[in-house]
Amino acid sequence: MNKNKEEILTAFGRLLDIMDELREKCPWDRKQTNESLRANTIEETYELCDALMRNDPSDIKKELGDLLLHIVFYAKIGAEKGAFDIKDICDALCEKLIYRHPHVFGDVCADTPKKVEQNWEQLKLKEKGGNKTALEGVPAALPSIIKAQRIQEKARNVGFDWEKREQVWDKVEEELAELKYEVERMDEDRKEAEFGDFLFSMINAARLYHINPDNALERTNRKFISRFNYLEAKVREKGLSLKEMSLAEMDAIWNEAKTVIA
Repeated sequence: MNKNKEEILTAFGRLLDIMDELREKCPWDRKQTNESLRANTIEETYELCDALMRNDPSDIKKELGDLLLHIVFYAKIGAEKGAFDIKDICDALCEKLIYRHPHVFGDVCADTPKKVEQNWEQLKLKEKGGNKTALEGVPAALPSIIKAQRIQEKARNVGFDWEKREQVWDKVEEELAELKYEVERMDEDRKEAEFGDFLFSMINAARLYHINPDNALERTNRKFISRFNYLEAKVREKGLSLKEMSLAEMDAIWNEAKTVIA
C-alpha cells in the first residue's frame, strides 16, 4: 500500500499536467476565477468533514482529492497572474513548518503537545507580517462553535486560562443562572446575549475536558436524525402520520428508538 516518494511525486506531477490541460482546453475550467471557485471550495471542505465524521476511508480519499483539485486550481490561477505558483505555496509552507517547529528542527525543548501549541502561538506573533494579537489569526468566517473553540485555545496558549479545569463549572452555573433570569424577564436581546455566554462557557468546559464540541454536537445531530427516522418509519407502518399521533404515543416509540439506536 505504501508508495515511495518517486511514485508520489510522479502522481502529483500528473495532476499538475492535467490541470494545465484543463485550464487550456476546457471552457468551464478556463473561465473559473478565485471568486467563482470559492463557494465550491467551501462545499468540498464540508463534504470532507462529513466523510471524516463517518470515518469512511473511500469517501475521505475522494473528498481529499476534490479539495486537492481546488488547491491546484488556485495555484494555477495564481501562476497565470504572476502572483505565485504551486512551488511557491510548497516552499512557503515548508519554511513555516520548520520555523514553527524549533523543537524538531532547532534546539528548543517542547516535550508535550501543550508546550508545542504554546510555542506555535508565540512564534506566530513574532513572524514578520504575522498576527499582531493573540486572537488575530482566528478567521472571521469560521462557524461559531469552532470559532469559540479556537478563541479559547489561543487565549490559553498565552496563559489566559483557569488554574484548575474544575473551576469552569462555577462559570457554567453562573452563566446558566443569568440565562434563566433573562428568559424569565422576556428581554429578547438579553436572552440571546446570555444564551451565547452560556454556550461559550460550555465550549470552554469541553475544551478543558478534551471534548471536541463540534464533533459532539454533530454526533448528537446524527443520533437524533436516526431516531427520528425510526419514529417516522414506525408511524408509517401503522398507516398514520406524525400529526395524527399524540405526544405520548410519539414518546413511546421514541423511547423504543433509544433502545435500538444508541
